[in-house]
Amino acid sequence: MGKIAVITDSNAGFSVEEAKEKGIMVVPMPFYINEKVYYENIDLDQKGFYKMLEDDSIDIKTSMPTTGDVIDLWKKTLESYDEIVYIPMSSGLSSSCETAMMLSEDFDGKVQVVNNQRISITQKLSVYDALTMVEKGANAAEIKKYLEETAFESTIYIMVDTLKYLKKGGRITPAAAALGTLLKLKPVLQIQGEKLDAFSKARTVKLAKQIMLDSIHTDITNRFGDDPANVNICAAYTEDDEAAAEWLAEIKEEFPNNDVFIDPLSLSVSCHIGPSAIAIAATRIFHG
Repeated sequence: MGKIAVITDSNAGFSVEEAKEKGIMVVPMPFYINEKVYYENIDLDQKGFYKMLEDDSIDIKTSMPTTGDVIDLWKKTLESYDEIVYIPMSSGLSSSCETAMMLSEDFDGKVQVVNNQRISITQKLSVYDALTMVEKGANAAEIKKYLEETAFESTIYIMVDTLKYLKKGGRITPAAAALGTLLKLKPVLQIQGEKLDAFSKARTVKLAKQIMLDSIHTDITNRFGDDPANVNICAAYTEDDEAAAEWLAEIKEEFPNNDVFIDPLSLSVSCHIGPSAIAIAATRIFHG
């Protein structure tokens, strides 16, 4: 069996310390902030990002890793490993996956790029599945095949606290944003694979939370055809640690038999939804 490396990008939410502990490598996502490039978890942390995001005079644009950075990392990694499984963010949310697939063609099958259709906490769970499969003796092609076959067995619901950033990114019209703000609506968005979509609207945070919890129950029954014990359930948030802790406690109460964790949402998603958002996600557990 060859030695296999697992690489992802910073959208998966691994801290530098966590990635080192798990034995994975992470490609940092670049952001252009007033035309200056910053790299997630290198010189751009969560606190600094939100401080700049809330300043309307600062222009923030997401980007994708340069081909040179990706190729250099792959070449260096292959000096010590036989194969690479590369798990970038969803191809429906960025062109970085498609670019990586084209780049991998020059590596004679040694680099398997996974079009996993996931981001943030569900992308992290795919990395965990890959690591488990490596331990069980799967090769890179087998891991890619499994992760792509199960890509859509995941779901994320996100409650947005403000419509400002959806409007700024052109995802809703100024008129819809104004009306939603006037009515104090809390939109619930959904990511089930390829893109960020509108899902529901609530008049209160409490109702938005219930919509998300009910939706996870429905997905577990109707989409996964399973019970909560056989599903990974996790949570995410933007900026507000106190609200995150409260939300995590509510999810644990709703799903007492699940080992629920919470992470900050990927900055690539946070750019479009802003601070004080909360999310819940579910994926099928890999049993091997």
